[in-house]
Amino acid sequence: MVFRKAGTLLPLERSILEVGVRRGSKGMYGFWLAQQLADAEGTTSLVAHGTLYKALDRMRRAGLLRAVWEDADSAADAGRPRRRVYTVTAAGTTALTATVPQPAARRRPGEATT
Repeated sequence: MVFRKAGTLLPLERSILEVGVRRGSKGMYGFWLAQQLADAEGTTSLVAHGTLYKALDRMRRAGLLRAVWEDADSAADAGRPRRRVYTVTAAGTTALTATVPQPAARRRPGEATT
């Protein structure tokens, strides 16, 4: 089992949060998300679905994502199974911004460093 420092995000988790924050309240579902991640990387191959769904569930259990099942009638009308729709929570947004390197404060010439 791999252990990591609390509060750190794996690259896939960070990418999921970035896409989710851009998507906003519209939410995202697994296959759509896999397509977005592939497009962002400039590849045609999708993230392995087992890897993606494990990450989504891990992030949901950690409170970084909220997941709800879409309306069964809407899915039936579209002729497909229901989708689980994920949105980024406030904790997810905080986790993402905490991992973004902050720009260094500018110093004036001759100003002492601390």
